[in-house]
Amino acid sequence: MLGNPESIQTEKSIAVLPFVNMSADPENEYFSDGITEEIINALTTIEGLRVTARTSAFAFKGRNIDVRTIGRQLNVASILEGSVRKGKGKVRITAQLIRSDDGTHLWSEKFDRELADIFAVQDEISLLIADQVWENFGHFDIQDHLVEASTEEISAYNLYLKGRYHELQWSSAGFFKAIEFYDKSIEADPTFAHPYYAAGMCYIILGAWAFMPRATGMQKAVKYLDRGVQLNNNLASGHFVQAVRSLWGEWQFADAHHHISRALAVNPTHTESLEAVAEIHTANGDFEKATALIQKMLSLNPLSPNHYYTKGNLHYLRKEYRKAIECMDAALKIDPSFAIAFEVKAACYILLRDYQNLETQLSQTPLAGHSQTCRLLFRLIHKRDDIELDLEEVRAASHTMLQAQGAASFIPWHLYLQVYLGNIDTAFAILQESVQNRMGQLINFRNDPFLIPIREDRRFRKLVADISSGTVLENAAPEKTTIRTAKMDKAEASAIVSALTTLLTDEKPFLDPALSLKSLADQLSIHPNKLSWLINEHFAQNFNEFINGHRLDTFMAMSRDPANSHLSLLGLAFESGFNSKTVFNAFFKKATGMTPSAWLKSEK
Repeated sequence: MLGNPESIQTEKSIAVLPFVNMSADPENEYFSDGITEEIINALTTIEGLRVTARTSAFAFKGRNIDVRTIGRQLNVASILEGSVRKGKGKVRITAQLIRSDDGTHLWSEKFDRELADIFAVQDEISLLIADQVWENFGHFDIQDHLVEASTEEISAYNLYLKGRYHELQWSSAGFFKAIEFYDKSIEADPTFAHPYYAAGMCYIILGAWAFMPRATGMQKAVKYLDRGVQLNNNLASGHFVQAVRSLWGEWQFADAHHHISRALAVNPTHTESLEAVAEIHTANGDFEKATALIQKMLSLNPLSPNHYYTKGNLHYLRKEYRKAIECMDAALKIDPSFAIAFEVKAACYILLRDYQNLETQLSQTPLAGHSQTCRLLFRLIHKRDDIELDLEEVRAASHTMLQAQGAASFIPWHLYLQVYLGNIDTAFAILQESVQNRMGQLINFRNDPFLIPIREDRRFRKLVADISSGTVLENAAPEKTTIRTAKMDKAEASAIVSALTTLLTDEKPFLDPALSLKSLADQLSIHPNKLSWLINEHFAQNFNEFINGHRLDTFMAMSRDPANSHLSLLGLAFESGFNSKTVFNAFFKKATGMTPSAWLKSEK
């Protein structure tokens, strides 16, 4: 049988683009977004399949860009597109899988279902997508089910998706709006765990970043999280939220790492969890471990401004300010309104003694009232009397900031100003209160370059000792296990190869254009995971290459037979089991280096 020695495709990867809302009501956008995210989450549970994270996939929402361009940007072999139409208790979902290298359509399907069956259709779609990636790009084990019903009350699920839509706007208004929908979801089904964790997440962020009183935010978060744990303590998302609470709400890094490990045991490619571990290592001063994690999460989520910020923040703490600026610029290229990046760039320019770029930055993007503070800091740190400022005005502004405790900023400019004005006691009062309240702005205070002048003060050393980050747990969670492992011993593999060879020779199932890996596995009475593994390991091909190779051999044999001279090349291809002209021509040229017509001439 002819084969291509370089045909094995090792890149088993996919990006699920945002499904288009085709409903009459444009407000149903939340539902199509939610379905997309659920399919992404389902596919990420498959070990061995690299799935682009939501943030990067959604960067292409509403943009008419060729799939080949998207594939190159996201570094994936396949792309899923689709649409959702919801109305009158029914849902229609269309989906199509496309190769990103040449735009070839691998599979498409339309699903008309009752809205009450939404979890079943998500499972069906996810499994079908996984099957297609499986057959076209190589082996990985697939569970029998990827999506389980999380509630029997569809109205509760619908309200949860609305809340999720607003939460992912990443604004204080969005978080408060999300909580309203999560509360309504809980009211519709008090046993539905997801909205409890989601509401808890919103309150943690609102409290940790001073969008509401910290104590109030954390108290409300704990109430929701405790109930979520009672209902279901096995959700990866639940452990992630508990980790966020421990990390940002309490600075309990060991406990945060424990929960993140539990979340990653279920979904090892959840980039927000990887980012949280990187932040834990960063706060602990273990920059090397943080760097390795950041590289991994950016490979899965290359268009996340948050991830570029995390990488840039690490460079900032290491005093690599130019590299930090590059990362912040990368974040801003993705999201031009990413406010924290502007603040970090300003901080870097101050520390680099680069007043020209600082001034350009401040003139283009005023930092929520902190521009004068930045100018004064530059003047104080670098002894620049030539920078003209109204010092009384700045001091008055400083007093206002001091009263507000810098709540409107991602960076504690109010603290830095007190340090460089020489008000060290006031600076320590701010720092001690911020550390005691576990303010997100100061989680990396021990390595903050602006605080170098006070690091040797005994009060600073005591604060570092008092927060007692604890030892980060290693291997805190069990390794993820795969249902129905594919691996088999030599004797079993040999027996299946023999049975497969006999079946292909005698029954010729490859002549059926609709043959799938699962249907062939059924004919052999084995689990498809085993057949997939065997074809990849024993024949060094993926399923479609393997089957199309048999079809190609059949085509060549038939074309040499004078009895078939009345059939066209395409007719012979269809008789051999190929189901499309495009697939036939592409595979033929890949396997032989010639077009079918050129090969036929060479045979005469």
